[in-house]
Amino acid sequence: MRILGIDPGSRITGFGVIDVLAGGKLRYCDSGSIRLGSGEMPTRLAELDASLSEVIAQWNPHEISLERVFVMRNVDSALKLGQARGVVLCAVGRAALPLAEYAPRLVKQTVTGTGAATKEQIQHMIRQLLGLRGILAADAADALALSVCHAHQRRRLGAGSTAGGWG
Repeated sequence: MRILGIDPGSRITGFGVIDVLAGGKLRYCDSGSIRLGSGEMPTRLAELDASLSEVIAQWNPHEISLERVFVMRNVDSALKLGQARGVVLCAVGRAALPLAEYAPRLVKQTVTGTGAATKEQIQHMIRQLLGLRGILAADAADALALSVCHAHQRRRLGAGSTAGGWG
């Protein structure tokens, strides 16, 4: 089972790919950040679509894990995030892949044991859980955390469950 986690953003979108092996063991495949230019929003969204479609084609995941929208204080930021999420949803829909969405608090709780974990704590635990060395960008770590959370929820509730709100 291959899972692609996506942490959407209008400037930087993180992605993380893991394999779930027999016995629930996790294996790191790839991660990174899709950094969008400083152009107009339509151009950035088109870049996001093209880049994410390449990641999906390269890694051929079985399922996608996406961060669920949370309420933001800044309406403009929330709208931009919503637009980026819309592009992600279109790319996932075009690839006809199952989608699960998870609240940030659940992802943090699953990976670190606390729903109030910092970015640094997420990065540290992802490195530990996946046996990674060196620096891991925050966006990539968040995306990998989404993948790990999905793997855990699938195992906890049984494969094919509607954990996280399948789309």
